Amino acid sequence: MSAPKKGDLSSSEKELFEVITRGNVQEASRLLGCKDVRVNCLDEYGMTPLMHAAYKGKADMCKLLLQHGADVNCNEHEHGYTALMFAGLSGNTEIAWMMLDAGAETDVVNSVGRTAAQMAAFVGQHDCVTVINNFFSRARLDYYTKPQGLEKEPKLPPKLAGPLHKIIMSTNLNPVKMVLLVQENPLLAEVEALDKCRRVMELISEKCIKQQDMNEVLAMKMHYISCVLGKCASFLKDREDKLEGLIKSLLKGRDSDGFPVFQEKFIRECIRKFPYCDATLLQQLVRSIAPVEIGNDPTAMSVLTQAITGQVGFMDAEFCTTCGEKGAEKRCSICKMVIYCNPTCQKMHWFTHKKVCKKLQEQREKQEAESAKLRMKQSSEESKAVTEATESMEQLSVETNSDVTSSNAAAETSDATSIPDAEN
Repeated sequence: MSAPKKGDLSSSEKELFEVITRGNVQEASRLLGCKDVRVNCLDEYGMTPLMHAAYKGKADMCKLLLQHGADVNCNEHEHGYTALMFAGLSGNTEIAWMMLDAGAETDVVNSVGRTAAQMAAFVGQHDCVTVINNFFSRARLDYYTKPQGLEKEPKLPPKLAGPLHKIIMSTNLNPVKMVLLVQENPLLAEVEALDKCRRVMELISEKCIKQQDMNEVLAMKMHYISCVLGKCASFLKDREDKLEGLIKSLLKGRDSDGFPVFQEKFIRECIRKFPYCDATLLQQLVRSIAPVEIGNDPTAMSVLTQAITGQVGFMDAEFCTTCGEKGAEKRCSICKMVIYCNPTCQKMHWFTHKKVCKKLQEQREKQEAESAKLRMKQSSEESKAVTEATESMEQLSVETNSDVTSSNAAAETSDATSIPDAEN
């Protein structure tokens, strides 16, 4: 079959584009089985069926097209857009993940020099930005599960690849969440396993810096994960309570306001230990964090998260106080100042939160009282202003009426003196 050309479509291919718009997967599957249908055919703008499906947010359709050999990196579009770029524009994280898993290149730019992540950020699809910036293919990790060169054993036992990849792909960098991921998998929660995983993370971080297309963001993330895994290993060696002690240390807040000082210091230390001192990202992180006193904003966690995941601020969503999971909705029933994603996280955090809960409640009530007082004052001032304006209008109306009466009287006098004498 001939190579696709823009706008050169058979009747069945035209029908395929229409079917994709309607989202009829069954009909699309039938058409893709026809001899005159090319899965990578191009419409008049250079868009493939996969691009259309990605832009329209049709995940099942994207999956079908990829199964039929759709080219995920085709960029014949008139402005150089790829399927991943269209997925980012759509805001569908499932499709963005699908494109990446199929081998979509993240550093390709369109006609105005923007990558898929930059385009997604431009239109406010920050969840897609996070998915793109945090993607690390399983194949790249599986490389370390095979002996290389003269090695008799691989650097990473194959059984650890799955659990470790789950941590790598997590977009939640909160250390408590990472420790919980380690804790929930018995294969990982062993000193020897953690040491091997930590070493692999360091190797990947080094490779990201030294490769031709240097990736400082990924290097920093791998380094950070290695620090968390190393801390887990040290607690398993020294503590009888295993990882529970580490979680409590990370959550413990200071008495004045509940701020987790140990967690802040730990994250700062992870950043400081990044071994590639000339990295631009490291210098940016240090400039953002170093002048900030512990307990003030921005926290090391927020700065690191924004740098690695691409999330812009934390204003559009609520995050669990315990594990940092996005979309938390449950508030402490007493102070209503801290948020959790589930009762488990609330219970986990209570040992330290109970020390400041009453104080936070008093602060909230004081703020609410001051806000109510301010609103009443503003309402009173507005009412006074309305009254004054009304009185001014009434006064103006009286003065205007008086002026009109005087004017009419003057006009009548003028008319009387101007009447001509009667003829004899």
